[in-house]
Amino acid sequence: MRMKELSLRQDPDLRKELALLARGCDFVLPSRFKKRLRAFQAQQGQAGAPSQHKCTSLCQWLTLCSVLSVSPQAQLKSEEPVATALSESIPKFYFPRGRPNANLNIDHLISKVEKIFSQFPNERATIEDMGQVAKACECPLYWKAPLFISSGGDRTGFVSVHKFVAMWRKTLQTCHDDVSKFVHLLAKPGCNYLEQEDFIPFMQDVVNSHTGLAFLKEASDFHSRYITTVIQRIFYNVNRSWTGKISCSELRKSSFLQNVALLEQEEDVNQLTEFFSYEHFYVIYCKFWELDTDHDLYIDQKDLARHNDQAISHKMIERIFSGTVTRDRRLRKDGRLSYADFVWFLISEEDKKTETSIEYWFRCMDLDGDGVLSMYELEYFYEEQCVKLETMAIEPLPFEDCLCQMLDLVKPEAEGRITLRDLKRCKMSHIFYDTFFNIEKYLDHEQKDPFSVVREVETEGQEMSDWEKYATEEYDILVAEETARATPVLVAKTHLVFTSGTDSKQGDQVTANNSQRQTKTRSISEPPGVVSAAPGLLPDRMDTVF
Repeated sequence: MRMKELSLRQDPDLRKELALLARGCDFVLPSRFKKRLRAFQAQQGQAGAPSQHKCTSLCQWLTLCSVLSVSPQAQLKSEEPVATALSESIPKFYFPRGRPNANLNIDHLISKVEKIFSQFPNERATIEDMGQVAKACECPLYWKAPLFISSGGDRTGFVSVHKFVAMWRKTLQTCHDDVSKFVHLLAKPGCNYLEQEDFIPFMQDVVNSHTGLAFLKEASDFHSRYITTVIQRIFYNVNRSWTGKISCSELRKSSFLQNVALLEQEEDVNQLTEFFSYEHFYVIYCKFWELDTDHDLYIDQKDLARHNDQAISHKMIERIFSGTVTRDRRLRKDGRLSYADFVWFLISEEDKKTETSIEYWFRCMDLDGDGVLSMYELEYFYEEQCVKLETMAIEPLPFEDCLCQMLDLVKPEAEGRITLRDLKRCKMSHIFYDTFFNIEKYLDHEQKDPFSVVREVETEGQEMSDWEKYATEEYDILVAEETARATPVLVAKTHLVFTSGTDSKQGDQVTANNSQRQTKTRSISEPPGVVSAAPGLLPDRMDTVF
């Protein structure tokens, strides 16, 4: 009998049925075991087996448990649910609005705010008073506009102490770090993200009150242009998901709030090159204005093709206008590009080493949108490069040889296909992209010493970015051109000097200031032409981009 039990226990078919039975399924015994089972049941019946009225499935289960030497109590015990004590012992680790501070004394902070409001007439604060309120709330100075608007001040022109305290108390109770507070103040009701229009009141207050932008009070038409540029740069650097909505997570990973805090300390906005530099805005706007021949603040494919002496291929320009890197469907249908989209284009074109620019051009080159650059897609763009080289009497490199060079450069993980991850990892994405759609920069790379390229990769991050270098050089060129045109130039942030004047002292002052512009830190806050609206550089009428 012992041998029979062992053979029965080791049979794979029976073990499978036992597994099904353990999960509550109906038991079906293979036919070749029926005789053994009947013999075993007969022996159990002689020893006082259960009555015939007992459930057959239960009898079979008890029988097979005895065959496998498994007690029914052990089977039932193994199916008991796991105690919930383990789940209760895991501490909370996800804090979308910041980790709560147990030591935060909200009543103390509110009392400080109430003390500040008591100094104002009728305990009401205007936008001019909100700087003191922001400091009492332990916030950076330029949070004053979001605080004012979130309390309803934009509707009445002032904020009462009761409305502000109610708003700020709720904010402190629900938002536990600077990022969540900033998003809560600027976002629309019920939203936990920021869109482009949410930044307009904040940026308008910066333009109105920052000392480094005081000269713009005389050129209010430029407010919307500067605001548009800064907002596009914010989304270019912060909105890594390309959704058009900045989340708290994206804002935490960026340096935007640190730059907002620096606005209070830095009088010269041109030192804040990541977002707020007016010189960078002036370079971008002048480049756009040169292409926008009809001055309607939109450009078409022919206009963009003239950028940098037609260096960019027509196939790439078609891809830009196809909507792969733009959001406005109406403009895409009309075949136009807005100034806001041009900001993204120019920064991506002049600095192809940043993650956003790598993604920008990858989207353009990925014709079928499968997330991979195939050999067909590379050849599609390289064909036009070969035609341009032949018109310049330069023998192009065969595509097969060029492809070998690019594969050696990128070193893709999968053979024969280049992914976005490959380009971000290789650190030479600018060379890769220029090879396929920018003829001027492609020739520059070909003439460079290979060892200098390696040194550039090794020293990356230790000096100015490619965009900062470009903006600095172009700004100096624009300054020189404006000086040659004898237009008014605002120097030393104080007064106008006319280069066409006969006063030798004024001429010496212009020369001295022009030399200062060549240094890294320039003393000039306003580029030439802002006050005078020089023809060819600035528009005759201003329309809001948004």
